[in-house]
Amino acid sequence: MRTALGAVLLSLAALAIPGFGGSAQAAGAQQEAALGPILRAAIHDTGCDEHADRFDEEVFVRLHDRQLARFERDPRQRLQLLTQTYCHAQRVTRNYHTEKRFALKMPPELLLAVMDVESRFNRYAVSSAGAVGLMQVMPFWPRELKVENRLFGDTDFNIRLGAEILGYYLYVERNDYVRALARYNGSLGRRSYPDLVLGRLQARWRG
Repeated sequence: MRTALGAVLLSLAALAIPGFGGSAQAAGAQQEAALGPILRAAIHDTGCDEHADRFDEEVFVRLHDRQLARFERDPRQRLQLLTQTYCHAQRVTRNYHTEKRFALKMPPELLLAVMDVESRFNRYAVSSAGAVGLMQVMPFWPRELKVENRLFGDTDFNIRLGAEILGYYLYVERNDYVRALARYNGSLGRRSYPDLVLGRLQARWRG
């Protein structure tokens, strides 16, 4: 599995190089109505533990713990964050395979790169646009979903929703990482954000 993951990461890097095609249509910015049912289902999906590949999860945690220590000193918090990241990346990928028959390419390292760029792993980060937490999820979603707003400080809830949103954009864009990341950031048609995330992925989180 590590060999397959390496191939995915190499493809991510390659996609950061070619010209960014397509029209500058309305960016996603986490606002599509189609995300509502997806996020609602994700809140109630607790299927990580029963399907987890424990060996691969342990390899992932050991591989990235030292790098994450640059941002989070508490080893318990690092373990929690890495475990949750692996869990939700695998859960979303598995669900798209099962429900859509689509091979979603969203390795957990990509989620780490997004968190690195978006919040520098600060669970209490708030952007000028109001986006919140590790993955800078827009705060209107808990209101729309009629659930308690746990985006601020609750790493599992934040990563869970952020992974679903990014997974949806990867599905819509058929695994085009540049376009999917631009949609996540609300900057479709511009390369600066996707290039930053993919560059961080290769520099820090490729394993």
